[in-house]
Order: sequence, then structure tokens, then C-alpha cells
Amino acid sequence: MTGRIAACRFGVIMLKIFWWTTLVATVALTTCLITMLAVSWPAAWAASWPSWVIALAAVIIIESIIFWIGMITVYVTSVQLGIRRRVIGILCGWIPIANLIALRLIIRTVDDEVRFESSKEQLDRARATARICATRYPVLLVHGVFFRDTQALNYWGRVPAELQRNGAVIYYGNHQSAASVPDAARELTERIKQIVAQTGCGKVNVIAHSKGGLDMRYAIARCGAAPMVASLTTINTPHRGCGFADYLLEKIPLAAQRQVEKAYNAAASHLGDKQPDFMAAVHDLTQAGCARLNTEIGDSAELGGRASATGPFAGIVCQSVGSKLAHATTGKFPLNFTYPLVKWFDGPNDGLVAQPSFPWGERFTWLEPNGTRGISHADMIDLNRENIPGFDVREFYVQMVAALKQRGL
Repeated sequence: MTGRIAACRFGVIMLKIFWWTTLVATVALTTCLITMLAVSWPAAWAASWPSWVIALAAVIIIESIIFWIGMITVYVTSVQLGIRRRVIGILCGWIPIANLIALRLIIRTVDDEVRFESSKEQLDRARATARICATRYPVLLVHGVFFRDTQALNYWGRVPAELQRNGAVIYYGNHQSAASVPDAARELTERIKQIVAQTGCGKVNVIAHSKGGLDMRYAIARCGAAPMVASLTTINTPHRGCGFADYLLEKIPLAAQRQVEKAYNAAASHLGDKQPDFMAAVHDLTQAGCARLNTEIGDSAELGGRASATGPFAGIVCQSVGSKLAHATTGKFPLNFTYPLVKWFDGPNDGLVAQPSFPWGERFTWLEPNGTRGISHADMIDLNRENIPGFDVREFYVQMVAALKQRGL
């Protein structure tokens, strides 16, 4: 068990102790008070009440210590509490009854986290020697639009560490956050050349999310990356574009678009992008833009079918993944806002991309777990570090990479 999970377990145990001992102490003190008032009043009251007050003070002091040790511990170490539950705990902490409900929510959330992570820890220890993700070629993770690969906040959440724990060697695209597909493809091609030259690995297995899938398809087809790519797995990539993006570009005034573009490009430049191009990236995500790119790439055989033996993807394992968010209320901002709009224009979607746009390659995996939660565009890269009932995103990637290993890749 990791130190963080051990601390979470300790914290939740302290909160459980607080819950039950406070309940027992409250019942006991209340019973004593009633007895004193009914039996000892008024003759023995003067002699009895000091002891009762001392007992009450002792209970308050001891329970406060137990409570704050537990609460501070789980607030500091828990991942699954998130900001919303932490805020609820703080706001409701001073409201009778509501504070008990909030405490039960915190205890249940952290308890579930401890059980889930402990089970995962046991699974990883049991298969450690098998190194099921130790593929022949290293794994290159390619991010989507409007994000960068940073050490401070990993775009892929807890996924890379889980893959590495099971034997994978991980690299990142390190390309700009916003650029046209051709420009991003050229950056990625140079990045792959760099990895191959430095390691002598020969090829890489690429896992690309969102627009990153379009960037990699272009890199393979038009930029010379094909000989250095063993496999390409696209995750929630809009291969046929986003109709919602077309609609927004039609409705938002050009002046407003330019203002957003200017603000984004300036911010991206400060964060490390050499030549950010917000509008080029957005236009390449529209249905019209993707239709143009698909024609330019010329790989129509791969759109939902098996790769052509003579095309640019010959010899490369090509596959895709897509997911569905069940309801707007189960998505995080801003996907909870965009989901109903995308559904109106494009149908079932992950909050940004609709189902018909996902399939590509020789195999398509559609993820739609039981229950009302669903899986959003951000959930597929563990952006929120959330344990989703019915879908273990880290294990999904482990099994996906393990399958590449089994194919000799």
C-alpha cells in the first residue's frame, strides 16, 4: 500500500471513530443529564453537575482532536474528494444535521477510494513480474488541442504511471497546444525522429487523444513518420469532425473569434508555444476541415475499415476508441455545458465529439458502461483523476498496451 493510501485509510478510520464515539458519548451524556434532572433535582444537582460538565468538556476536546486529525488527513491525501466535496464539507461544517450528512459523504468517498486503490495495488503487485505492458516499442502519448505536456499537471492523469508500473516505456509528444493539423504533424514527426535516434528503438506505439489522432494520421501519411510508427491508437478523435464546431464558427461574429484567437495565442506563447494558431486548430476540427484533411491524407480505407496494403498505413496497426457521456449533469465543466449542444447537432457524444466521428482503423472500441455516469472526453485521459464506477481508465490503458505487446509490438 502506498503512503498516500495508507494515510487516507488512517484518516477515514479516525473519522469513523469520531462518528461512532460522538454518537455514543452524546447518548450517554444526554441520558445522564435527563437522569440528573429527573432523579437528583434539585437536592443533588449542585453536587452532580460539575462532574457532568467536566465529562462534557473532556468529550468535546477528545472528539475535536480525533475529528481534526481525520479531516485534515483526508483533505490532504484524498484524490477522490475533489474540490466540490471539500467545499461542501467546509460550508456544511457549521450547519447542524447538514454537517453530519457532509461527513458521511466524505467518509463514504474516501472509504471507496481506499478500497479501490488497495485492490489496484494488489493487482499490480501480483502481476509485477509479468510486465504485461513491456512492449517491443516504446509508447508515445500525444495530447489533444489546447493542452501541453507539462510535469506539473500530466495531461494523461494517472495513466502513464500505471503503464510504467506494468513495464511500459513512455514518451510524450511535447508539441504545441494549438496549431493546424499539418503543423502539429510536422512537430510530431520530428519528435518521433528524435526518440528513435536517441534510443535506437526503431519505432513507437502511438496513443493519441482527440485532435492528436488527426495530427498523427497526417504525420504518418504526409510527413514521413510511417516507417517509425508500429501502431496508432486514436482516443476519442473526431475523424469526421465536430458539427458543433461548424455551428459555432457560423454563429460567433468574426470580430469575437479574432479576440479569442489573439488572447489564446498570447497566453500560449507565454507558456511555451512557438507559433500558436488557435483558429487553424479550430477550423481543422470542423466537419468541413476533417473532410478536407481526409481527402488530403487519402486514407479512406482506414475510416472504419482495415488498412490498405498499399496505402501509407500499410504494416501499421490502426485502431480507435470512443466513449459516451450519459448526461450533461455527469460531466465536468465545460463538458456539462457542451454535451446537450453536441447531442442536438451530432447525437450521442462524449461532451465534445459525437459517436459517428470516432471509428477509424481495423478495430473500433465503443465504451458505454452501465449506470448513469458515462465516460466523457476528459475522462478518457483521466484528466480529473476520478474513479468512475464501472470503468477503470488506468486498467483500460494497461490492457490496451498489453494487447499491443501480445501482437509483438
